[in-house]
Amino acid sequence: MSDTILETAGLTREFRGFVAVNDVSLHVAAGTIHALIGPNGAGKTTCFNLLTKFLAPTRGSIRFKGRDITRMSPAAVARLGLVRSFQISAVFPHLSALENVRMALQRGRGASFDFWRSDRTLARYDDRARELLFDVGLTGYADTQAGELSYGRKRALEIATTLALEPEMMLLDEPTAGMTHEDVDRIVQLVRRIRGGRTILMVEHNLSVVEGLCDRITVLTRGRILAEGDYATVSAHPEVIAAYLGSDHA
Repeated sequence: MSDTILETAGLTREFRGFVAVNDVSLHVAAGTIHALIGPNGAGKTTCFNLLTKFLAPTRGSIRFKGRDITRMSPAAVARLGLVRSFQISAVFPHLSALENVRMALQRGRGASFDFWRSDRTLARYDDRARELLFDVGLTGYADTQAGELSYGRKRALEIATTLALEPEMMLLDEPTAGMTHEDVDRIVQLVRRIRGGRTILMVEHNLSVVEGLCDRITVLTRGRILAEGDYATVSAHPEVIAAYLGSDHA
């Protein structure tokens, strides 16, 4: 649990003189759920895009399992076991939930995706696809077109397709954003259920979501790390209360 799986040193990203991420040194322990939170404009999304290689840093370094991945592509990093929730993109709306997961499972065939193959050829992926749907609470929706699923269940399906890649570490970008209370509760339970044997880093805007879910929380504000610790420590931090919850709560 104490071994660091992902770490950054002096991670910085500038946009035409504006510093969106400023000297961030982050350490994520293997086997934990770690949240990256902060108010709007804190630099969470930019930091996450740097970690998942969708942006290149202006300065600093990123290491995964001791290997420098600072200049690697998103695809190369994914092959190492560091997978972002939407790298198997938004769902295919006209395919069933089962077919969506089955497409992700075809990564075992290399670069070949058998859109044109017979159902008999693709059926060998069905058992594993159904297991993954069970893992994310979608057993009863295997034959439902993805486009007909509620927003929360679409997010669950995206997580199932990510799990199909067998990641050692998953990065979830605001998995509860825009959801109803019912869907938020469902996703929180889902994250708890899938954590076994893997590390999860999630960008989240809602402190109530990470309470009781995350082992460690890093709070960003204005591109810098403001505080780190468990929920009790972070939520009681005076600067976090002022910067994240607002001065009225101080």
